[in-house]
Amino acid sequence: MRRRLARRWLQRRPRTPARVRVVVAILCGGLAVALLSAQGSQGAAQPSGGERVLANKQAVAPAPGEMTAPLPSSPALVAQGRRLYASSCASCHGIGLQGRRRIAPSLIGVGAGPVDFYLSTGRMPLPDPRVPPVRAPVKYSRTQIDALIAFVGSFGGPPAPDVDPSKGSLALGLHEFTLNCAGCHQMVARGGLTVSAVVPSLLQANGREVAEAVRMGPYVMPHFNSRQIDQHALDSLARYVLWTHHPDNAGGWGIYNLGPIPEGMVAWFLLALSLVLFARLIGERTT
Repeated sequence: MRRRLARRWLQRRPRTPARVRVVVAILCGGLAVALLSAQGSQGAAQPSGGERVLANKQAVAPAPGEMTAPLPSSPALVAQGRRLYASSCASCHGIGLQGRRRIAPSLIGVGAGPVDFYLSTGRMPLPDPRVPPVRAPVKYSRTQIDALIAFVGSFGGPPAPDVDPSKGSLALGLHEFTLNCAGCHQMVARGGLTVSAVVPSLLQANGREVAEAVRMGPYVMPHFNSRQIDQHALDSLARYVLWTHHPDNAGGWGIYNLGPIPEGMVAWFLLALSLVLFARLIGERTT
């Protein structure tokens, strides 16, 4: 009896038109893709937070034959850097560059690369040691930066790495960036998000900053030695990053080069909207 009543109820129930079912399926698929892409953007979890970022990171020494930056150094620069350090840096990093636990790392033996990177990109000095270092207007002149580099470099450490993008291969740079960097920085280096951390855009980065970041691993970024990324690959990586500043959108509308997932989502939503409008136009009105 129950089966018979259920069969009659199903036969009497009005069926949803096929075109409506198609439109609903497309919209549900678009929503599922959006949710998956949102989860994917959070999947690359990295440790962050002001205190965890301040772990002491030593820069990787350039391998024999690799390029290094010719940064100036002299007793006068070292003396000027000592005065600047005492007035602007010692409160966090300590008078003797020994660092302060859970405040700032030691600078003994870090070398010239990290100092040049953090100062020339405005990431240091920090207004508050508990906030993450992000790119900001540069606080010092080039002479003052060289003086601080000379002073900190007098406590030991490797020289700053450098690159020659003209010697690199754009195809190899794309490969290396896809393999090592795009998971966080996005395919066209526009930056992104990880858990509790913002991955910076590389639109303002120059070649030397790319080399210093690769060898040092600033903030939550891992560092890469010459066995992982050799000098030719580093030159190619810098060349690709410089290319992303003005990419060739020969394939069509770049949508601000936000990456394949956002661009694909825009395409899917436009397609869904077009199908809804098309179904509305060809549909029949019922009373």
